[in-house]
Amino acid sequence: MRVVVWDESLHEKEERVHDVYPNGIANEIADGIKKELSFMNDCEIKCSNCEMDDFGFTEEMLDNTDVLVFWAHRSHDAFPDEIVERIYNRVMKGMGLIVLHSAHLSKVFKRLMGTSCTLKYRFGDYARIWTTTPSHPIAKGIPEYFDLDEEEMYGEFFDIPKPDDVVFTTWFSGGNLFRGGCTWQRGYGKVFYFHPGHDTNLAYYNQTVLKVISNAVLWAAPINERKDIRCEEYPKINLRKNV
Repeated sequence: MRVVVWDESLHEKEERVHDVYPNGIANEIADGIKKELSFMNDCEIKCSNCEMDDFGFTEEMLDNTDVLVFWAHRSHDAFPDEIVERIYNRVMKGMGLIVLHSAHLSKVFKRLMGTSCTLKYRFGDYARIWTTTPSHPIAKGIPEYFDLDEEEMYGEFFDIPKPDDVVFTTWFSGGNLFRGGCTWQRGYGKVFYFHPGHDTNLAYYNQTVLKVISNAVLWAAPINERKDIRCEEYPKINLRKNV
């Protein structure tokens, strides 16, 4: 399985973020996935960012990616529309997509959802994340609930299409609730959104958060990829052989 973890690599240039994630957000997530999936001999994990060619999304890279883990914040407006379509088409053909935290407002996620993906927010709340679909593969090995001492509050109304499953629902100390772990099928691909991950908080050092992301990578891995998506003329099947 080939996994790419993408983030902008912009926030880490600020001292306040670098102090929290000196190795970078994407590298911390990738290291966590490597540890969680160490039992897999065929799992290859790479990192990419917006300072690379094609914003870090060359056609060759995407064609050789089974699951994309995507964290974004500042690059939303600058994200090239051509690259949005490139990622969208790969998901439709079967690539898995894990969308993290503020990437809810990315062009990629909004393209796949078809809605504004807006929500309420507030900095610095205590979060209790409840497992609300415990039978889902992404919830494997995850407790009934787990806590984050400090995380950016995301609250309803979250303008997304009805999820296939709401795997996690978060309660915040300020009183808000949030559908913070949701899945969708898009074409031949699977999409999972998971809310923790503010750049100055410690979510990506939390082993339960990393296990959720790793479970999501396993769940989103392609089952039946397509080389293209198109209407095709299909020959008639004659079931009455003697006619």
